[in-house]
Amino acid sequence: MYLTLFADNTGKVREHRQLKMLGQTGSGWVEPMSVEMMPLPKGASLVLMPGHIPVGMKSDTPVPLTGSRHNQGQYSAVAALLPQGFTRTLLPAAVATDHNDLPLLGYTAVGLRDEQIYVAAIKTDEHRKWHPKNYNTERLPEKITALLKRYPHNRIIRQLANCALEYSCFTAQNLFYRRWEAGIPTSKPCNANCIGCISESHTSAFSAQNRLEFSPETGEIVELGVAHLAAAKEAIISFGQGCEGEPSLNADKIGAAIRIIRQQTDKGTINMNTNAGFTEGIRKLCDAGLDSIRVTMFSPLQEDYNYYHRPQNYRFSNVLKSIHYASDHQVKVSINLLTYPGFTDRPEQVEPLLKLIHKTKIDMIQLRNLNIDPKYMLPLKTVSEPLGIPQFIKVIKQEAPGITVGSYSRPVR
Repeated sequence: MYLTLFADNTGKVREHRQLKMLGQTGSGWVEPMSVEMMPLPKGASLVLMPGHIPVGMKSDTPVPLTGSRHNQGQYSAVAALLPQGFTRTLLPAAVATDHNDLPLLGYTAVGLRDEQIYVAAIKTDEHRKWHPKNYNTERLPEKITALLKRYPHNRIIRQLANCALEYSCFTAQNLFYRRWEAGIPTSKPCNANCIGCISESHTSAFSAQNRLEFSPETGEIVELGVAHLAAAKEAIISFGQGCEGEPSLNADKIGAAIRIIRQQTDKGTINMNTNAGFTEGIRKLCDAGLDSIRVTMFSPLQEDYNYYHRPQNYRFSNVLKSIHYASDHQVKVSINLLTYPGFTDRPEQVEPLLKLIHKTKIDMIQLRNLNIDPKYMLPLKTVSEPLGIPQFIKVIKQEAPGITVGSYSRPVR
C-alpha cells in the first residue's frame, strides 16, 4: 500500500497516514499496482500542482484532502517530474480548485511506502546521457562564452546560449559540451497548433519557451553542423527543437545545408524532429541526405490526431506519406509518441498503432510523456478500458518484435 503525499501551507511535503494513494488514468482514479510504481529515480524532482488539491482513498471512497477546519484549502497536490528515460504510468489524483491551466509539465503520481517515496513510472531507456548531473555544470557558462567568441556572427549560437542558460535545454547545452545530440533550431513558422506546444501558447497556459525570431542563413547552419558532427562524441544534430516551429517548412535552406555539411564530413547523424505534415519538404530533406526523422504523434487515429495537433494545410494522410517516403529512402523513422496514461494504452489506440508500425516499417517508438492539463483530455471519446502503460509496452514489443521501444533518438552513424 502506498500513502498519499501532499504539501502543507508552508510547502513542506508530508504523508497522510489514513489515506491510501490514488493515481489518475484517463478520467478515472485508481489504486496503483506495484508494476506501475518504482522508487523515485535520481534526477526526478517533486513539485506542487498549482490550484489542485490531492485525492486519496479512505476505505473504498476517494477523499479530497482539503485540510482541517482551521486550514481549509491549504493543502496542495504533489507530483514528480521525471528525467529522460522514464515513462509515466499514472497521473496524480487531484481536484482543481480554480479554472487556470496547469503549467506544461509532466506531472506524475507519487506516494510513500516503507518511508520511501515512490513514483508512478517505469524505466524505458538507458538515461546516462540525459541524467541531470551531466548538465548545468559550473563550466557551462565558460563553454558558452568560448563558442560565442569562436562564432561571433552566428545567431543560432546566441539562441542556443539563451536556451541553455534560461531554459536548461539539454540539447542546447550539448552543443556547448560538444557531445551527443545537439539541437539546431531553424524555423519560426509552424503548420500545426498543438494544444501542448511549448513555444507558442494555444491555450491559457503560458508557453514554456520563447520561439525563434529569425530565419538562419544556410552558412550559419553549416557552421554549427560541421563543428558538432566532426568533433562530438556519438554526435547527432537535430532540426526541430522546442524553441521553433516546423523545420520541414524551411526545407530549402536546411537541405542546402545538409548537402554542404556532407561535403565536409561524413561523421555523425543528421536528424529532424517533425510533424511530417509537409510531405514536399520531407522529400527534399530525405533526398538531401537526412539520416533519421522523429515524427511527433498524439494518436494514429485521424480524429484524435486532429484534436491535439490541429493541423494547418495538411492532413494525417500527408504524415503517412512522409513516413513511407522516408522509410523507402533508407531514412530511419521513429514515432515520438505523446504518451498519456488512460488514453495511449487503450486498445482502440494500440491496434491502429500496430498497423501503422507494420505498414510503414517504423524503426522505433519513442515514448514522450505528454505535458497537458488533464481537462483537455476529457472531450476525447473512449471505448474500452486502458491496458495500463506497462502492459501497453509489453504488447507493442510482442506484436512488433523488430521495433525498438525507448525514449530518445539513437545515432545512425
